[in-house]
Amino acid sequence: MNQPIGIFDSGIGGLTVLKEVRRELPAEDIVYFGDTAHLPYGTKSKETITKFSIDNVKFLQEFDTKIVVVACNTASSLSLDALKESFSVPIIGVIEPGAKQALARTKNGRIGVIGTKATIGSGSYEACLKRLDASARVYSEACPLFVPFVEEGWLEGDVITKVAHVYLDQLKSFGIDTLILGCTHYPLLAGVIQKTIGDKVALVNSAEETAKEARLLLERLNIRCGPDKEYQETRFYVSDEPEPFRALGERFLGRSIQSVAKVGDHVRS
Repeated sequence: MNQPIGIFDSGIGGLTVLKEVRRELPAEDIVYFGDTAHLPYGTKSKETITKFSIDNVKFLQEFDTKIVVVACNTASSLSLDALKESFSVPIIGVIEPGAKQALARTKNGRIGVIGTKATIGSGSYEACLKRLDASARVYSEACPLFVPFVEEGWLEGDVITKVAHVYLDQLKSFGIDTLILGCTHYPLLAGVIQKTIGDKVALVNSAEETAKEARLLLERLNIRCGPDKEYQETRFYVSDEPEPFRALGERFLGRSIQSVAKVGDHVRS
């Protein structure tokens, strides 16, 4: 089926998911929506995030998307159930794929989770991990400064290293052997996070696991594009000014973005 995959995020971070989906599913068309007019989601209420998320899926459905990927940990934490109740299109988030991989990789059952205040405050990763394995011991830490560091391009150096120690040293003291990067921005800080937490701790990139989950879902539904498809299209839409997204998005994807279109709230509602 040549219908596109829909992906949405509060802004730019979901491009780490798009990058992995493109790697996992090279023949698929993709429509990406970044709700840049309303970011950050991580500081907003569950009701507000759910409303935005429903509007985002409505917009993506205008392209007849065959599945929707919620490429935002905060939206996955707080609105995924409501989305699944509101729409017939298959919808997947980033929480459960990351949790499954963390459980597969841990050897001592001590798993750390880092994310935005909203994601950590929701307890969604802990609940998911405990549902999958009641014996898992979960230690969480909100890292609110990581997102602005990434968006300013501060991916290394003394300042980010000091902040990383403030956030991660206590997690390290709990003896975790696996750490879930519970925000789509955090893979860009994987180097400093790994150096701070130590080489013995395995980092779990939820973006990679979500892309694998998307592939399995398409195969299970028998709607994956075949390898003979010659042309793949990726379209980008945002709810605020396109140029900042395009410039920063190229850093996330490691390639050029030819065009980004702006859509207004009246189009999405």
